[in-house]
Amino acid sequence: MHLQFEIEGGDFSAAGEASSEVKKTLKQLNIPPVLVRRIAVALYEAEVNVVAHAYRGVMEVDISGGGIYVKLKDKGPGIENIDRAMEEGFSTASDKVREMGFGAGMGLPNIKKNCDEMKLTSTPGVGTTLELTINF
Repeated sequence: MHLQFEIEGGDFSAAGEASSEVKKTLKQLNIPPVLVRRIAVALYEAEVNVVAHAYRGVMEVDISGGGIYVKLKDKGPGIENIDRAMEEGFSTASDKVREMGFGAGMGLPNIKKNCDEMKLTSTPGVGTTLELTINF
């Protein structure tokens, strides 16, 4: 099964809609709740990162009998230092984003903790691609 979602940067009112839709689909497929939770956390964090940091993005989700593969590609400022961005508590979020309760620097570490495989690539000034896999 293939799902695709457009994510608009800065649209915090819609943040979480794509991850909620995937969560609903996984529940309908009778995926174990512990796996649904891991996937929902990882996708929500990834989705909020696009909303908070990029101009726009696309989340592509492929669900098969063996697991879920997600590719999230955004257009935005990119990540200057991926190793630093992976550190808990490190954030480049604006004051405005922090005032809304986002930007604590836990997004990427939480994604990594909740997936089996994670690949993050970024080109400053162009955008970021996040690929993750969670096995069933």
